[in-house]
Amino acid sequence: MERKSHWETVFTTKDSTQVSWYQQHLGMSLRLIERTNIPKSGHIIDVGGGTSTLVDDLLQAGYEGISVLDISGAALQQARSRLGSAGDRVNWLEADITQAALSEHHYDLWHDRAVFHFLTDPEDRRRYVEQVKHTLKPEGHIIVATFAADGPSRCSGLDTVQYSPDTLHGEFGDSFELVESLHEDHDTPFGTQQSFVYCCCLKH
Repeated sequence: MERKSHWETVFTTKDSTQVSWYQQHLGMSLRLIERTNIPKSGHIIDVGGGTSTLVDDLLQAGYEGISVLDISGAALQQARSRLGSAGDRVNWLEADITQAALSEHHYDLWHDRAVFHFLTDPEDRRRYVEQVKHTLKPEGHIIVATFAADGPSRCSGLDTVQYSPDTLHGEFGDSFELVESLHEDHDTPFGTQQSFVYCCCLKH
């Protein structure tokens, strides 16, 4: 509950455009998703989607089976309100990803920008990876973005873990093939930069 209360406070006290991870459009994520060539009818889950505009852009691009999961109900409500009637085409899931009840082999693509690096407890990371293995289809893709090795050690008042492409891929193990990794210097709304690493992996 402590983790949930922290993020509910963040999303009820701060404007969604004034958090450090805000991007008007998640261009890097969108390009990586497109490069997986999953069908527009495929099932996508955006983990920690919160108030992100990725769901808006995926709907605009014609993707149909979109789920957005976040620990904060307030964040999900803001996103749903922003989308209006289009929000009815999205499956909204309020849950902690380390404990969520997700269907087996359901998703073609798992996307996470800026959740995994908050999991400083190895047991939480193990549960997260088990969730990916459980719910992602064979030959499904996972796209994860975290703070890079030279990224911040703290964010939103919490400690974080920094990764290189190899160490991030290593968290997921031999069941996942590293297809592509990219670096991004993210410009925050406050005029600073955060260094991110993106890894796209294929589940075998």
